[in-house]
Amino acid sequence: MSSTEHCSEAMAHLDTGIDICFDTVGDPKNPPLLLVMGLSGPLIWWSRRLCEMLASRGFFVIRYDNRDVGRSTKLRGQGGRRADLIKAFAGRTTPPYTLSDMVDDACGLLDHLGIERAHVTGASMGGMIAQTMAIEHSDRVLSLVSIMSTTGRRTVGWQHPRLLPMLLNGERSDRERVIAMSVRTWALIGSPAYPSTAADISARAAETFDRGISSSGVIRQMQAVMAQPDRTRALRQLQMPTLVIHGLKDPMIHVSGGRATAAAIPGAELLLVPGMGHDLPQELWSTFADGVQRTARRAAPVDSRWTR
Repeated sequence: MSSTEHCSEAMAHLDTGIDICFDTVGDPKNPPLLLVMGLSGPLIWWSRRLCEMLASRGFFVIRYDNRDVGRSTKLRGQGGRRADLIKAFAGRTTPPYTLSDMVDDACGLLDHLGIERAHVTGASMGGMIAQTMAIEHSDRVLSLVSIMSTTGRRTVGWQHPRLLPMLLNGERSDRERVIAMSVRTWALIGSPAYPSTAADISARAAETFDRGISSSGVIRQMQAVMAQPDRTRALRQLQMPTLVIHGLKDPMIHVSGGRATAAAIPGAELLLVPGMGHDLPQELWSTFADGVQRTARRAAPVDSRWTR
């Protein structure tokens, strides 16, 4: 298998009853790299070309749809109403599931693939899941990269107030409306120094909708995020190599979240990117790949498979 060969999408049927849709890029003999995406983001939000770049650096890349996203299991009739979200904001409800449950999905996927340990990279909510995985299953995480995420402490990593109406707009049943909403959303939260075109955003939104989109699922994921604990104390116990990447122009999760994450984890590298917002612009892919590779080398510095 060549370093950029793809495995077609497959389904991992977990013992918990959750089905996780995934695909892979690269040689399965290489060190595994698990990519965890954020709120409402399917596996395609990790661009295939970025995955190929990572595979060319010597990784076996695994990306997947979180529960309630894309082609993975969507829960039905469990805390998926806007009223449930409002109660969650007020702290008056128990979420249908937690970030720890989403970590169990990730570990179940690794079990399905016969992988004991992996390098783990997460973006946004995916960074929260990756951090939680490193805390709760440290024996399974070789290295950690947390991108545009936060520690769960309420005094860091806040959202800009103007984004709240957008977060509460959970209607995603109409394809054209979803595409138009995506263009408006990414104009607000994307990287000002590396703007995406409306055509590119529309194309990704259309593909996201066609994979399977769930308004109630996004609400459930938001409840899991809002119910997350402050991980600061637990992060101080981590020992794996860690890189924290955050944009200095991120309005969705303030850069204080990235700074707090790096400050909490012993020996963590902090990479602050000027002009980067709350996305993964193509112009920064080599920066991300360099960082993932550099952090993995700290876990196994003599592994010759990580070559430029």
